[in-house]
Amino acid sequence: MKGYVFHGPGRSGWEDTPDPDVKEPTDAVVRVDAVTICGTDLHILKGDVPEVRPGTVLGHEAVGEIVEVGTDVHTVRPGDRVLVSCITACGRCRYCREGVYGQCLGGGGWILGHLINGTQAEYVRVPYADLSVHPLPGAVTDQDAVLLADIFPTAYEVGVLNGRVRPGDTVVVVGAGPIGLAAVATARLFAPERILVVDLAAARLEAAREIGAEAVADAREQPEQLVADLTGGLGADVVIEAVGVPETFEMCTRMVRPGGHVANVGVHGKPASLHLEDLWIKNVTITTGLVDTRSTPTLLRMTASGRLPTAQLVTHTFPLERMEEAYEVFSGAADTGALKVVLGSSQSGVVAADAV
Repeated sequence: MKGYVFHGPGRSGWEDTPDPDVKEPTDAVVRVDAVTICGTDLHILKGDVPEVRPGTVLGHEAVGEIVEVGTDVHTVRPGDRVLVSCITACGRCRYCREGVYGQCLGGGGWILGHLINGTQAEYVRVPYADLSVHPLPGAVTDQDAVLLADIFPTAYEVGVLNGRVRPGDTVVVVGAGPIGLAAVATARLFAPERILVVDLAAARLEAAREIGAEAVADAREQPEQLVADLTGGLGADVVIEAVGVPETFEMCTRMVRPGGHVANVGVHGKPASLHLEDLWIKNVTITTGLVDTRSTPTLLRMTASGRLPTAQLVTHTFPLERMEEAYEVFSGAADTGALKVVLGSSQSGVVAADAV
């Protein structure tokens, strides 16, 4: 088969790679019908995730059809259309029993496109399939469903739920990429008073307005002062970091009010300073986290009923064999305007890559 193979920082390509097969009785093999690229994949290509070995097929989000299952798989069978979660769960270890699947001790967690071959290929092997794939209702398209493999559960769980967004809150989201925009969409479910989004790109700030942000700010134009002005000098109740660089994390800690929450979602490749000399007295809660995807069934139901604006985040589509071009478009978002790119054979209704 073909897959997008990582060969070390700055080196990767769409090339021949061995077909996957069932190795364990809990495995399933899925034919990939739709897949997307994550900001974490860009971090891998930069060398920020050293656990990824050369020769690994990247990707941890997909929709497809089950083509083979092991003898211990009972919830899906060949022919089923499924969402492949970015998190794999053994279901037996202490963390899985607590619903903290991202920290699975039984060979799960974030392994696809990280510790084992991932989804950016024509086929993918999914361990522990009973808990790691989700049967899809016919009402949910491939394009919508693939956004529930990672970005919506991540934004919702690690950003909104960890940040404890409540009715009447002032919420600031720093970073208007796909995760940040999904955080805006899911924060709105809790009826905050206002959501402010901070970014450098005018196109992404406009996308944030369309998703539901009441205010936006250019990161170069004193967003901290704007937050102070909007809150009478108090600061934001919740600040969600969705970039993953030291400067944005430190900005978030300056924007939060005493007693507020900073929810870090961004993937950091460098150390960031934690200014406890300023924060120790402020009763601030700072959370980090890897998504557990325990919210995926809920988000699937909400998508089926039209409650999540998934389609608005997809700006480009490609066939699978144009994976390298899709990476160029996604990594060059400042010039291309890309938010989320979806690759597959059955996508429609969004901007075609050829039109860019």
